[in-house]
Amino acid sequence: MQQYALQINGKPVMTEQTFDVIDPALGKPFAACSKADAALVNKAVAAASEAFPAWRNTPLTERAALLNKLADAMEANMPALMELVTREVGKPMGGLNGIGSGMEVGGAIAWTRYTTSLQLPVDVLQDDDAMRVEVHRKPLGVIASVTPWNWPLMIGIWHIMPALLAGNTVVMKPSEFTPLSTIKMVELANEILPAGVLNLVAGDGETGSVLTTHKDVAKIVFTGSTATGKKIMEGASASLKRLTLELGGNDAGILLPDFDMALLPKLFTTCFHNNGQTCACLKRLYVHSSIYDEVANGLAAIARDTIVGNGLNEASQLGPVQNKMQFDKVIDLAAATKAQGATILSGGEPLDTEGYFFPPTVYANVKDGDRIVDEEQFGPLLPVISYDDIDEVISRANQNENGLGGSVWSADIGKAAELAKQLETGTVWINEHGAVQPNAPFGGVKQSGLGVEFGDYGLDEYVSLQTLMIPKAS
Repeated sequence: MQQYALQINGKPVMTEQTFDVIDPALGKPFAACSKADAALVNKAVAAASEAFPAWRNTPLTERAALLNKLADAMEANMPALMELVTREVGKPMGGLNGIGSGMEVGGAIAWTRYTTSLQLPVDVLQDDDAMRVEVHRKPLGVIASVTPWNWPLMIGIWHIMPALLAGNTVVMKPSEFTPLSTIKMVELANEILPAGVLNLVAGDGETGSVLTTHKDVAKIVFTGSTATGKKIMEGASASLKRLTLELGGNDAGILLPDFDMALLPKLFTTCFHNNGQTCACLKRLYVHSSIYDEVANGLAAIARDTIVGNGLNEASQLGPVQNKMQFDKVIDLAAATKAQGATILSGGEPLDTEGYFFPPTVYANVKDGDRIVDEEQFGPLLPVISYDDIDEVISRANQNENGLGGSVWSADIGKAAELAKQLETGTVWINEHGAVQPNAPFGGVKQSGLGVEFGDYGLDEYVSLQTLMIPKAS
């Protein structure tokens, strides 16, 4: 089995202590990864700290040019990166409606290129005979990036590209379930960037804790569960580290009576792409009673026709659940939903095969208060809930403690937009769900996180503001 190295101060670092990386389609290890102890985390942070002054002083245009070279390198290595994503995450190369490893790697490249077009302007607040007042954006220092297992490469790019463009240096800690595609990307980066600008340590939660509590880390950007986000926030309080936290979501979608049934395949994709293992998947579907049966049965029919299999097989649309822990959670939640008396319209049981396969499952006759509705499934399980009154269902959608995304589906775009603004979420879509783009801010409210990512708003999360007051006369 190939062993993958850490990346510290521009060089690969192999360790005696390793951990297995499991192929979820087989339930077996296919690679080993070096594991960082506290001393290596400290070494990575020290390298980033040492590299910071020179990188901060490198002109923005030069930093952008180097990051664009990384995008070129990722593009040249796209097949290898795609295969690593598929082997470690399980998602098909193509995927349901084109949402698979190809999209993840292609999206990472596109996000890199867009981010390098952003600027760090100097705002002039006053310029008169008495005073000129300028606001400058200055990098923070060493950024700790902790990424999840569901979109490891693309979310890693979301974290590090604005950080690096703004003049910060970075130490990454990918999920121990999916470190390999990120390691490959950092290897490519270290052929382009100055040593120490981008480092990577791998390991479990203990490794992450050493990194996120390190005294020389200025900011933490984390994508993952709300519970882990709270622990990171608590640890960061000792030194008042800045935080961007993109946490759990239990997104509601509301279908109005005039929903266009031609959108059913698109609706299905928003619920089940990546096996529902996306923070901003549609996870609670509220359907008006007048169209409830047609929608629920239509989604179930699509689910039954969806091809579930090894992501390396060209025909596969959905792959396995990514890891055994999450697979067991999905099985437990499915069993609880069945015991509560829900109607199973498709799926409902794990597949009798090797690996962590669970088919797309649609439930009818469920209600608020059921676990399948109140909890974030993070798997291929969809509750379809009936409603009659639109004001009431918006209130029900808002009662959940999460507030990442939401959507309203209707032929009347204007009406849908007015209703959408009543949802207590960071993003709301009309006749769509979960689509993000690099120029629009993305983040959650309530228990779904702090701060935003993407575009100018996201870039400002990686800088401090310094007000410069220049008198015109002494």
